[in-house]
Amino acid sequence: MTNPDSAQPGAQVTRLLFVRHGEVENPDDLYYGRLPRFGLSEAGRRQVQMTGAHLASCTVAAIYSSTLLRARQTARILASPHPAAHVGISRLLLEVHSPFDGQPRQVLAKRGWDLYTGTVSPYEQPADLVARIQRFIRLMRRRFPGQTVVAVTHGDLIVFLTLWALGAPAELEQKSQLHQLGYAEAYPAPASVTTLNYRTSQEDERPSLSYWSPPTPAGTV
Repeated sequence: MTNPDSAQPGAQVTRLLFVRHGEVENPDDLYYGRLPRFGLSEAGRRQVQMTGAHLASCTVAAIYSSTLLRARQTARILASPHPAAHVGISRLLLEVHSPFDGQPRQVLAKRGWDLYTGTVSPYEQPADLVARIQRFIRLMRRRFPGQTVVAVTHGDLIVFLTLWALGAPAELEQKSQLHQLGYAEAYPAPASVTTLNYRTSQEDERPSLSYWSPPTPAGTV
C-alpha cells in the first residue's frame, strides 16, 4: 500500500480509510456481533498501535467509529497522533445486524460464516450493508472533500464495500472470493486498512482501492 498521504500534484483526493477493529478479548469464543462490552485484547491493542504508527504521518481530518466498544477503543488509539482531528461515532459503521449474537463461534463456522441465509428483516443482508456504508461515504465526501477520514468498522462491512469498489456483485456468494479478485487477503485482517481514493466530486465515481494490514504481533496465534 502506498503512503495514504501522498497524491499527484494538484490532485484533491478524498481518502476514506476503513479500519477493521483489532482483535477482541473473547474467552468464551462467542460470536459477539453487536453485543456490548467486548473490548480489545492485549494483542488487539498491539495490532492497532502498529496501525496507528503506520498512519501517524497522514494528515487526518476526522476519525469515526461504530458505537461498539472494540471500535471505539481502536479509534481512541488511532486518534492519539492526530490531536486536531475531529473524533465522532456513527451508527452507519455498526457491525451487521444478525440473529446470531451470543452464539458459539463454532455455530457460525459450521455455516461457513454465513450470517444472511434464512434471515429476514429487521436483520440485514449484504445489500443493506452496502447501502448503509455508501450513506457514510457520501456524508464524508461532502463534509471533508480533499481530506483524509479514518472510519473504524467491522469485517463484513469492509468485505461488501470492497466487493462494490472492485466492481464485483456485493453478494454472499462473493464473500469468499476476495483473494481471487485481487484483494490482498481472504478477509480483512484485524486492524487492517482498506483505503478508498476519490479523485473527483462526482457521486457515482468508483474509487480506487488499496489495502494494508499490520504484521502479526508476537504472542498472537
